[in-house]
Amino acid sequence: MGNRGNDRLRVWLCLVLIVCCASAAPAQRKTKKKETPAAQSELEKLRAEFIDATRDYKSSLEKLLIIYERNVTDAGQKVSVSKKLFAEGLVSKSQLDENERNLLTQRNKVLETRKQMESADTQIADVLVEAKADAELAKNLGAAKNGLLRSSSFIRFTGSAGWGLNEAWKVQRYFSDTFHRQLPIAVFGQGVIHEKWRLDHRNAMDISLHPDSAEGQALLVFLQKNGIPFLAFRAAILGTATGPHIHIGRPSHRY
Repeated sequence: MGNRGNDRLRVWLCLVLIVCCASAAPAQRKTKKKETPAAQSELEKLRAEFIDATRDYKSSLEKLLIIYERNVTDAGQKVSVSKKLFAEGLVSKSQLDENERNLLTQRNKVLETRKQMESADTQIADVLVEAKADAELAKNLGAAKNGLLRSSSFIRFTGSAGWGLNEAWKVQRYFSDTFHRQLPIAVFGQGVIHEKWRLDHRNAMDISLHPDSAEGQALLVFLQKNGIPFLAFRAAILGTATGPHIHIGRPSHRY
């Protein structure tokens, strides 16, 4: 119980450290750097704070990993000694089994901590990719009519004519006639998530289709042929898209 209690205490101390670091990071930046330029968006600040907090979290995991790896070494040595003593009849089989279980537990802690560290790296990489995609999207909001922009995260078609939700029936009829099921509309007009992210989505609708799926590809072809603007997201973009879907209508401007 003593070792388990120490492990739990270490985990709690690390969690407290993470929270403290995450909350203190913005204050530290303010003392070291000049005021943030007015042009920097709230979303960019959130991304930067998330990356800082995730790096602090990974740093705490690295410290935990050293402890867990040391515990594995100690547990392994204890098992080796127990095996010799058991062979000489000096310890019971149950004692040997307990030591072996403890070794397995310590090894699992090491594996789990390494997975969490890898996950932290992945999350940071994802946010950086999302930021790049969001920047590309912002730069191309004023693209020419019928312009088609492709990136690893999204496809944008500017369309040739005005678009309104009163024309949604055209898309719905095409889809139902082609695939014999209703168009999977996730959000029609302004949704809760758009209010949260302060996006003007009043004249657009989101379709729950992956743009690379067979139905998604067919829908994109139909939209292009009819000059209907769209944004097809292949992945989530923080503050812009919750996941893969097709946004029909003009890009939602932030307000």
